[in-house]
Amino acid sequence: MNRRVVITGVGLVTPIGIGNDAVWARLHQPHSAVETITRFDSTPFRSHIAAQIDNFDPVDTLTARQARRTDRCSQLALAAAKLALDDAGLDMTHEADDRVGVMMGTALGGIGFAETQNTQYVEHGLRHVDPLLALTVFGGALSCNIAIAHGMTGVNSTNAMSCASGTIAIGHALRAVASGEADVVLAGGSEAPLYPLCYGSFALIRAMSTRNDDPGTASRPFDAGRDGFVMAEGAAILVVEEAGRAAARGAHVYAELAGFGLTNDAFHMTQPRPDGREAVRAMRAALQDAGCSPESVDWVNAHGSSTPLNDGTEARAIREVFGERTDSLPVSGTKGWHAHALGASGAIETAITCLAMDRGWVPPTLNLVTPDTDAPLHHVPPEGIEFRPRAVLKNSFGFGGCNGTLLLREPSV
Repeated sequence: MNRRVVITGVGLVTPIGIGNDAVWARLHQPHSAVETITRFDSTPFRSHIAAQIDNFDPVDTLTARQARRTDRCSQLALAAAKLALDDAGLDMTHEADDRVGVMMGTALGGIGFAETQNTQYVEHGLRHVDPLLALTVFGGALSCNIAIAHGMTGVNSTNAMSCASGTIAIGHALRAVASGEADVVLAGGSEAPLYPLCYGSFALIRAMSTRNDDPGTASRPFDAGRDGFVMAEGAAILVVEEAGRAAARGAHVYAELAGFGLTNDAFHMTQPRPDGREAVRAMRAALQDAGCSPESVDWVNAHGSSTPLNDGTEARAIREVFGERTDSLPVSGTKGWHAHALGASGAIETAITCLAMDRGWVPPTLNLVTPDTDAPLHHVPPEGIEFRPRAVLKNSFGFGGCNGTLLLREPSV
């Protein structure tokens, strides 16, 4: 595990924009993408809000055949993969395909599409079910569809570790490249959960915000008035590459991917462990993996889900890791803009971290009006901070007690 690993490409398909420049521009505007759901009738549920991608047309980036043979979750992933490859300047026709792999994460995958097909089956019978159904609910559909589209025959996996999935996929890519198992890995997450039953399942357990009368302020990480997360769709993929290879081809490097920590609370399926012990251990593991001290971290890109329990637990865990330095360490999370795309969120936020490190501006936490005082943090001010973080800790926590943390740092000279 001694090969240096860097990020050379970023591909984003989100409710706040498609492509890096669009997302970056939106982060400078204090306007959330959350709105009243128009994708389906939400009246049976307590929550009626989400962050939708209304301007995504799969044929803008995919071939007609790819679009026809995939569901929305894979379409988002394929589009993000193409954007990431273009951004990295990689032409797969000139690559050694067995040294290029794909690692993806998703909480629900193609379950939303399956929901529509179940309706077809119940109302019209088996002959009206899309014959591609089995290939869309297949757990590995995301990574396999990307591999097939680009001829990537190297390492390949899709994990389903809830809201930490995308971050875990990037961590797995780090380990594959650092160990020499691969030279390049496309890594990230994709999620398309905006279907009635997928959405309703989270409404049933009262995990989502009911601030239906003011959608734009419903996703409010670390705010004392938070009342639940807001669901979103989206995808993000990073090109994770061996540093020497990237240098040899003159690639632009966003950041060095230096550390990864992965733990589990082993406590409860929906509630975080109250003492945050395993979240602390994940953060410390990422720091140790990178050979990085807590004192060298310049920014924590938090999970910040906007749920009453999780944000408080994360804040206490951050204080445990950084001690007194927490009072001056900038912390922020971006779900106020793009909401929570479940397994894709960690990848989206890691991609934003790369842009922030490259472009020299750290975004604030949107909708943070009254910071929670239970475990106070040093929140990034509303205008953001103009500086280039040298090292960033990125957290993602999910149902089932999944804790994933990445450590990114400025590229070495």
